[in-house]
Amino acid sequence: MIIHPEEILETIKMVSNENLDIRTVTMGISLRDCSNPDIDILNENIYNKITTYARDLVKTTDEVQSLYGIPITNKRISVTPIAVVAESCNVSDLTSVARTLDKAAEDVGVDFIGGFSALVQKGMTSGDLKLINSIPAALSGTKKVCSSINVATTKAGINMDAVALMGKIIRETAQLTCEEGGIGCAKLVVFANAPDDNPFMAGAFHGIGEPECTINVGVSGPGVVNSAVRALEDPSLGDISECIKKTAFKITRMGEIIGKEVAKRLDAKFGVLDLSLAPTPAIGDSVAAILEAMGLESCGTHGTTAALALLNDAVKKGGAMASSSVGGLSGAFIPVSEDEGMIRAVRRGSLSLDKLEAMTSVCSVGLDMIAVPGDTPAPTISAIIADEMAIGMINKKTTAVRIIPAPGKTIGDMVEFGGLLGTAPVMPVNGFSSENFIARGGRIPAPIQALTN
Repeated sequence: MIIHPEEILETIKMVSNENLDIRTVTMGISLRDCSNPDIDILNENIYNKITTYARDLVKTTDEVQSLYGIPITNKRISVTPIAVVAESCNVSDLTSVARTLDKAAEDVGVDFIGGFSALVQKGMTSGDLKLINSIPAALSGTKKVCSSINVATTKAGINMDAVALMGKIIRETAQLTCEEGGIGCAKLVVFANAPDDNPFMAGAFHGIGEPECTINVGVSGPGVVNSAVRALEDPSLGDISECIKKTAFKITRMGEIIGKEVAKRLDAKFGVLDLSLAPTPAIGDSVAAILEAMGLESCGTHGTTAALALLNDAVKKGGAMASSSVGGLSGAFIPVSEDEGMIRAVRRGSLSLDKLEAMTSVCSVGLDMIAVPGDTPAPTISAIIADEMAIGMINKKTTAVRIIPAPGKTIGDMVEFGGLLGTAPVMPVNGFSSENFIARGGRIPAPIQALTN
């Protein structure tokens, strides 16, 4: 590939002025061969395998970062869903496995490790229940462990028993991490149609059908896209779409080069390039800012969903041309606490929880990093999850909920999480009860389009 001097200068500008980075290099590791009924042997097997495969991950990514001059913000690990790996264990509490994951992540130097997870879209086994009930203690007692539960798919429908349980688990997790604003919930996500190769936290896990070890890369670049759109002179929406496509192509091509180089040096398979636009709290590095650059006075006003649909489609089209292995989530994220434009829109009153829900029908994921009052009832949290799962199920897309009932906080308060997790304004929820609906349990059947086999 011939790289022209103009492209080098353009990339330098993107890095220095527009917050361009590789958001994460995530090593996926299969733990399927670690299973053992003895919890101590299981933990030993897990620790040894992770520390063997990932021992050079941080060093190698640092070397590749220096070689290309592109910041790699996070180094992460994803593992086989622990509910599967620990299914045969002779214990009722899997918190010790979370501690093992945390120690392994600490010892190899990565930022997060994902995969304290279960796939329960059609029902829950005893292993799934053990893991889910261990989540509050696991996330409150570790620093780097992330958890995800898939409760719905387009082909299976929605497991409403799991949805009801997750409302309670989220509340308990918030209470156990109350001194940190309920930060445990920032490491917990509930999914519909969860992808097996997602490099982003908190939802990353290494799918059952994945190879022994892979390198998945998540790029970013809302600041770059924002600058490119704002540089256009009186553009039509078609012009904006073309601009975003070209910019996404450049960002993705850079991520592909780095991901393949890291995989080659670690003798691992290159998995996927997730080209999602993942914002940060930095000024301008914001998906909301891109939407406002298209002509909206404030993110959340009428037209926001249409603008986000344009953005998401253009990102996918541009990125798909630049990578041979697009995967993960790939589109635009709208995490409130991690996007300074979203925070501003909430505080000025243009962006509500209901509008965010509408936006999730066309974005990459769903209701992400949203703080609600600490006294929000568990059934209300479950109902918010159920609504989001329905959007994913019907639209055959990934949706997710990462919600924080902030202990002791009420509407208008701010919750500080720090780092990339940012600051969340506490948003109001609907005051009418969903308790009787959630208490009915059972399963919401899959839509008829599920019968496509």
